[in-house]
Amino acid sequence: MVELVEVEPGKWRVKRPALTPARSDLPLPNVISDIMEPVEQVDGRFYTSKAAFRAVGRANGLTEVGNEKTAKPRTRASSSKQQKEARRQAIRQAVDRYRAGDRPQRSA
Repeated sequence: MVELVEVEPGKWRVKRPALTPARSDLPLPNVISDIMEPVEQVDGRFYTSKAAFRAVGRANGLTEVGNEKTAKPRTRASSSKQQKEARRQAIRQAVDRYRAGDRPQRSA
């Protein structure tokens, strides 16, 4: 039932009933059952158990859409200490040469 409620003098709001979450009357409404309608797998047999259906699919090398494992993000190959030190040394030499006034020649 919808009713009007005076919030302050001259201001009214519509009071609505509180929403109740959609729940089942079953004792465990958030548990997903293993039982399903009979479904044919690639071997020609019908399965009523999700676990058995998935096991046969995995045994045949199939990937169930939605359950595939995502590829891990590739990480950068870490440089060895020698490579890092060589890079630092090259940068240091370039900076020293620049500070000494050595500039690259522009081509005309």
